[in-house]
Amino acid sequence: MPHNIEIFVALGVPFVVLMFLRINAAMVFLSLCLGYVLVQLVAKDSNSLISFLAPGQSVSRTTWELGMLFAPAVLTSVFMVFSIHGHVKAALNALPAAGFSVLALLLAVPLLTPGLRGAIESQHLWQYINRAQALIVGASACISLLFLWTQRRSAKLSEHHRR
Repeated sequence: MPHNIEIFVALGVPFVVLMFLRINAAMVFLSLCLGYVLVQLVAKDSNSLISFLAPGQSVSRTTWELGMLFAPAVLTSVFMVFSIHGHVKAALNALPAAGFSVLALLLAVPLLTPGLRGAIESQHLWQYINRAQALIVGASACISLLFLWTQRRSAKLSEHHRR
């Protein structure tokens, strides 16, 4: 178990930040999904984009992909600080926060350098997480959607704001 400390830190830090700052983890989870779409669709053309945006600068493909993956989630986190109100909602926010933490690890590891990726992939905890990937992503997506749907304003509150 002591060899899994890096994975525990990678899973724990985002979870604690989301919970402590009362950030809407469902929105951050969906922003991470957007980051993954950007990596899949935009990263292939990253060399031309980098040379256009910063001529003469050299940014590694790994750095560029990790930046594209996490930029939407980081920006969403900044804009959503203290957006969760109430003890029940804060407690329920733990579910999408855990989903975000695991998905962030699952999406980031394949983008890391080969040495670091190999060190993480050789750990037993990573093997369990990787095998449960479909279950984790599916359950986290459903939980995040349910969490967002429960954030709707009540009809009584909406009528009060219309006047």
